[in-house]
Amino acid sequence: MLTRWWVYLIAAFFAVGLLGVLLVGFAALVTIPTLPSLEALTDYRPKIPLRVYSDEGLLIGEFGEERRQVVKISTAPKRLKQAILAAEDDRFYQHGGVDYIGILRAAYSNFTSGGVRQGASTITMQVARNFFLTKEKTLTRKFSEALLAFKIEHSLSKDEILELYFNQIYLGQRAYGFAAAAQVYFGKPLNDISLAEAAMLAGLPKAPSRFNPVVNIKRAKARQLYVLRRMHDLSYISNQEFKEAEKQPMHVKRESQEFTMRADYVAEMARQAVYERYKDDAYTKGYRVYTTVKKLDQEAANKAVRLGVMDYDRRHGYRGPEAVIDLTKNSSDREEILEDALQEVSDSGDIHAAVALAADPKFVKVYRRGGEIIEITGDGLKFAQKFLTSKAGPNQQHIRRGSLIRIWKNEKGTWQIVQLPQVEASLVSINSRDGAIHAMVGGFDFNRNQFNHVTQAWRQPGSSFKPFVYSASLEKGFTPATVINDAPLFFTAAETGSEDWEPRNFDGNFEGPLRMREGLAKSKNLVSIRILQAIGTQYAQDYVARFGFDPKQHPPYLPMALGAGSVTPMQMAVGYAAFANGGFRVSPYFIKRIEDVKGNILEQSEPALAAEKAKQIIDPRNAFLMTSMMQDVIQRGTATKAKQLNRTDLAGKTGTTNNHVDAWFCGYQADLVAIAWIGFDTPRSLGNKETGSQAALPIWMNYMGKALKGVPMAAYTPPPGITAVKINPATGLRDAGGTMTEYFLEEQLPPEADSVKGVDEAIKSAEDVIREFLAH
Repeated sequence: MLTRWWVYLIAAFFAVGLLGVLLVGFAALVTIPTLPSLEALTDYRPKIPLRVYSDEGLLIGEFGEERRQVVKISTAPKRLKQAILAAEDDRFYQHGGVDYIGILRAAYSNFTSGGVRQGASTITMQVARNFFLTKEKTLTRKFSEALLAFKIEHSLSKDEILELYFNQIYLGQRAYGFAAAAQVYFGKPLNDISLAEAAMLAGLPKAPSRFNPVVNIKRAKARQLYVLRRMHDLSYISNQEFKEAEKQPMHVKRESQEFTMRADYVAEMARQAVYERYKDDAYTKGYRVYTTVKKLDQEAANKAVRLGVMDYDRRHGYRGPEAVIDLTKNSSDREEILEDALQEVSDSGDIHAAVALAADPKFVKVYRRGGEIIEITGDGLKFAQKFLTSKAGPNQQHIRRGSLIRIWKNEKGTWQIVQLPQVEASLVSINSRDGAIHAMVGGFDFNRNQFNHVTQAWRQPGSSFKPFVYSASLEKGFTPATVINDAPLFFTAAETGSEDWEPRNFDGNFEGPLRMREGLAKSKNLVSIRILQAIGTQYAQDYVARFGFDPKQHPPYLPMALGAGSVTPMQMAVGYAAFANGGFRVSPYFIKRIEDVKGNILEQSEPALAAEKAKQIIDPRNAFLMTSMMQDVIQRGTATKAKQLNRTDLAGKTGTTNNHVDAWFCGYQADLVAIAWIGFDTPRSLGNKETGSQAALPIWMNYMGKALKGVPMAAYTPPPGITAVKINPATGLRDAGGTMTEYFLEEQLPPEADSVKGVDEAIKSAEDVIREFLAH
């Protein structure tokens, strides 16, 4: 009887097993025809983001839903491959797509632990799921996944499957594939990661959101140690390697995006340009854009703008903490409260958000994101000193425990209390010969304000526009030695186009008769207005259009002489480039070439060079004379601070608008033009002393000092048709015994000094010369 029951039981099990096999076979026959084609694997075309590079090939921007760098599995680090196999599928090279031993091991582990703690998906099954299936946990999906795994194993080699997994898997922070993850989490190329870092990356596929080291470093570390133990158990690493990797501290990048250098405004311009050409393919086809931006120049420009803005901000005082965090809540984890409070507060480059833990007039202790405790004393407190007592002032919040403040480490490595500036600034530099943009900073912080002040901000240029009016006057017969009266004027509304106007000089003084060279160097408003009166506003409006300015933005009225129109910094760069390059109008450009994912060149820039294909807009002699006069602006005029650069080949002009709303410095060396601007987005006064020389010139100097380091001094050689003669500095007339040499066009030499008596006669004589010239 007992034997018969055993036979029945075995037969029943056999029947059930046979029935199961038949059902599985039937299900397979039904499911196999519905499985997707493997074309997505055999013709793998991953979504590769648009990448933007500097002139040297350094990454400055990346755009696309998925960050991905496709690599060949043969070039991947051995330790990383071992870490992945240890964490996900150590029998990958033994099984045929489904690991039956792994399934039994996982089932036993889950049974003994009383829950689902270990999965049985192989790498091949994960590839099937990632490419073709959803992540829903159903028996149907799991069955399809297994069948697809068999199909994939039949069609591709093991290394090909591992390569697909290696490049396609999602690893958090928008990173797809291990090469992108190495860059995102550690800021390193894949081949530079350590064993410990490889183990941390290999631990991510199981749950990128839970084991993400940016989100939760403790969980990430626990998962990393699991991977290291598995590698050790599988004899991939030795005891010594395990111990060293276990103790290695993790330096994880906390920024969501970081590139070799910051050139966000250029990268965004490149993105817009490529999208305009290729639409949505721009973000998935792996296009590479190489720009004209140079590392040295861009880094110098970034630093110059930030220092210039922060110096301005210091001059105008601390405004107090941004907010107060309640640190009195009942919580056993103070660090969690602080991290939550700082989660929504963004840093601004090297200006970090921090919460005060303790504060008094001599000492402030703060908590910075990531757990760093910083103590600030001495000079680091000076900027906010008045806010370190309870008597900060009416309507002012003093710094106390819980205050949200900003801190910055200066060049000496000392932490200081600072604040986020409200003012904006920009700088652009271009090559005067071909228009290539070497550096562009469109604002203080791209992440706070994407508005590009170089290309989009229309502002009054103030006195920095005067050189274009002076250049027009040279065409009309004026010379650098022409004497013009710096005396008061009054104009009616009909003459100005708006209202009655009594212009004044910036310093409030009138100096009487001045040579035109002096008038520009000292930025005398009344001299500029009289020049514009003489040449005619309509002529001047037409003339400035040669330089690329929109005539509609410069109405033909006398305030044009003082820069009352509207320009962008980029327009000013193009205009000043004509003075630097001998009179040619170059077109600014920033894209050198565009390549596809295979390196094929899709577009190549062919700029028109000065003295070759670029259009000549002014006489080379005019450009030389203007450069000579603008060199005097630096040597003895409103920009003498720039003499600190110890260069004799610099020329430029300060600009300050009415009520100190905008401050400029526009200047150049023979091959490099740079324009610096500072002001508020919603126009308001920068302050009574904030002139172009005070607020903008230091930015320009900071940049040019670094950009021209090691560059030989340029020589401005007078072109044919220019004559140098001695003059009397008081009258501007030729004087063989004069103490000053001046340049003139050969056909515009002034009269001899001994034929004229005194300054008044010199002015009259100069006017006669101009009238005679115009008459002919």
